[in-house]
Amino acid sequence: MAHILEQTPSSSTGAANLFAAAAAMEDSNGEHADYSSINRATALVSPTEQEYELITSKVRDLMEEGRGETIFELGTGEDTGEVGLTEEELAASVATLKSIADIMDSDCNQLRSKPCEGGKKSVQYLVRQRADIRDFMEIRVAVVGNVDAGKSTLLGVLTHGELDNGRGFARQKLFRHKHEAESGRTSSVGNDILGFDSTGAVVNQPDHGSLDWVKVCENSSKVITFIDLAGHERYLKTTVFGMTGHAPDFGMLMVGANAGIVGMTKEHLGLALALSVPVFVVVTKIDMCPPNVLQETLKLLVKILKSPGCRKVPVMVKTGDDVVLSATNFVSERLCPIFQVSNVTGENMDFLKMFLNLLSTRSPNTDNEPAEFQIDDTYSVPGVGTVVSGTTLRGRIRINDNLLLGPDPLGHFQSIAVKSIHRKRMPVTEVRSGQTASFSLKKVKRSNIRKGMVMVSPAVEPQCCYEFEGEILVLHHPTTISTKYQAMVHCGSIRQTASIIRMSSECLRTGDKAQVLFRFVKHPEYLKEGQRLVFREGRTKAVGNVNKVLPYTPAVVGKEKVKTAAKVSQQQVRGEGKRRQGSTAVSSHVSTVLSSQGPTVVSSQGSTVVSSQTSLPAGATTTQSHQTSLPAGATTQSQPGTATSQAASSLQQPAQA
Repeated sequence: MAHILEQTPSSSTGAANLFAAAAAMEDSNGEHADYSSINRATALVSPTEQEYELITSKVRDLMEEGRGETIFELGTGEDTGEVGLTEEELAASVATLKSIADIMDSDCNQLRSKPCEGGKKSVQYLVRQRADIRDFMEIRVAVVGNVDAGKSTLLGVLTHGELDNGRGFARQKLFRHKHEAESGRTSSVGNDILGFDSTGAVVNQPDHGSLDWVKVCENSSKVITFIDLAGHERYLKTTVFGMTGHAPDFGMLMVGANAGIVGMTKEHLGLALALSVPVFVVVTKIDMCPPNVLQETLKLLVKILKSPGCRKVPVMVKTGDDVVLSATNFVSERLCPIFQVSNVTGENMDFLKMFLNLLSTRSPNTDNEPAEFQIDDTYSVPGVGTVVSGTTLRGRIRINDNLLLGPDPLGHFQSIAVKSIHRKRMPVTEVRSGQTASFSLKKVKRSNIRKGMVMVSPAVEPQCCYEFEGEILVLHHPTTISTKYQAMVHCGSIRQTASIIRMSSECLRTGDKAQVLFRFVKHPEYLKEGQRLVFREGRTKAVGNVNKVLPYTPAVVGKEKVKTAAKVSQQQVRGEGKRRQGSTAVSSHVSTVLSSQGPTVVSSQGSTVVSSQTSLPAGATTTQSHQTSLPAGATTQSQPGTATSQAASSLQQPAQA
């Protein structure tokens, strides 16, 4: 009996644990149990009311996850392995899906159909929310490649809907500066947009050659923002900033078919891989390139993509099915689609547009977290004031929100209010995570803001840092890197020189990996653990992650310190007063001595030096001390020092009366 009694408590706790585990299993299976009844291929053919509700909630969840769109497959069972529907079943399933889409104010578009056994087939549909005037989904694509690969020309053709003439006609609309138009080379980070509506059609309709961004955004469910970067080696700094600071979702690597993979192509591909940005390749100028040269270029491209450094699976896109397959598996698999296009004839341009239409955003939905916004450019707009542009990393920001802007050169964050918000030149009331926007700020000078600063919610309680630890991999360095080595660190929109304080190994060469402690040279920055960093100086390049941030607490001037500073300044004023009184006393003493020797003494310069008590006739010229009172018309030079020196000289010489 005793041993049973002894075991009872533990056995009862064991039973409790079992029940808790069973309950937890039920909870965890609850979500799957919800959808298990609708996992069969024919679930949408004639669903019951309960099944219809489940299907609706499933589609809604998928659309929230995909920020307003999802690709839904009809005719495949997830668990049962059934594949394909007959024509009647397919028609019924499509009708069910369209009715659900109507409830959610969305459109359905067939992407592809796949034949299955027994004459059945499965179909993929794109379900996308209809255009909301004030809100649209945004995807950023960085366009990189060597000089003369046709980056700006392709963007001109895509965004303005007009083919190129082979002489630089399409790219003229995109250049921001006069020297770019003259040389044909992009030197700055350009922005261009391509809008798609809920059916997948292109919205861009230029009026008289210029594109109205507001009109495009109002009619679009999805907007692709192209970040047009410079290809020339001279502008590598700008290109690196575009890749890190503008936070692109995808990279579009451009290769000229006739020139092949030359110059900066590998450099830009390596940069995209280092920052973990998925890349797809566009081979341009296929109309003017001989077939054998094109084949050589493609062969070399495939070889590079399959190499151990890239480890990608190249896919040549030749049909619409290839586009859908590569777009749906682009992020999850290591796929790298390769498009071959011509800007002059427009060949395969539709496949590229379809692919861009199907791209889904990579950034997770963090709308409910405290707001955080990184600044990558500042402007001073006449009549508006200071405007900052950048990317919302997490949370929501609304008009009149109070945020903390910083860190300033001393490491402080100041409170600011958001006056107005624009997205793609269109006024909006709020901006959500993953979206780019411009804010007009109240009572802030543009000179107080620099690239790399952040605007965060006070709930974040931000801290800046001078020092941080990172794990870096040296991609290329001609000699060795040791401590006190300085180079430019790019981390998000931060660009600043940092020096190495210490390393886990004595010196680093090409291909080495190490844990390194960095210190910023100029001023503190706002960093977070897990951010990617690029470390470069001349030909040296290294990439890595921020592992640990060492917070820096800036000095704060308290009230007591302010009071003592005021006292010191008062004492200084008093001291100066005493000094003035002292000089006056000296001059009056000298004049007294003079008066005791006689009423008038002529100095060596012939001017009359008078004591403080002497009265002069009208028109007499005097050089005298502070306290002399003169009759009207007397000319004076009131310089105590001069009076003293002249008095001294007159004492040395005997009086000549």
